[in-house]
Amino acid sequence: MSDLETRLSELVTMPPAQLRSMWRDVFRKPAPEIPPNLLRCSIALRLQERVHGGLTPAVKKQIARMQKQLAKSNGAGTLSDIALKPGTRLVRSWKGQSYHVLVSDDGFEYDGRQFRSLSQNADEITGAHWSGPRFFGLKKRSGFKPKALINV
Repeated sequence: MSDLETRLSELVTMPPAQLRSMWRDVFRKPAPEIPPNLLRCSIALRLQERVHGGLTPAVKKQIARMQKQLAKSNGAGTLSDIALKPGTRLVRSWKGQSYHVLVSDDGFEYDGRQFRSLSQNADEITGAHWSGPRFFGLKKRSGFKPKALINV
């Protein structure tokens, strides 16, 4: 077992006082008044970041932008906020068959053919007009309201 795995497994049974002490060691400041399970998660995340690296500055910036938008709109983000990177594979089961669409620089590849939009892919697969983002589970129906929002 690696040192990281050992430290993570020790967190599971660590009492609150010891978690607070470990927080001080890991974060170099006193532990906040939060439940032990959140202390464990935060410490575990920081330990993993030290070994594997954390979020890139670009991802942190995007998260901050989305948090501001979420706070301002008091609702979930839209598809336009989601960028699909080339190389991403979208998978959808339809009528017992699995369909794979590859995101490319200039569109979407399905069955060896290039399409300009996800909706064209959905039309090809189903034979009927569909919203591509909705068909592939990237967008919920309009009027979708999350039941709970979590502030990070």
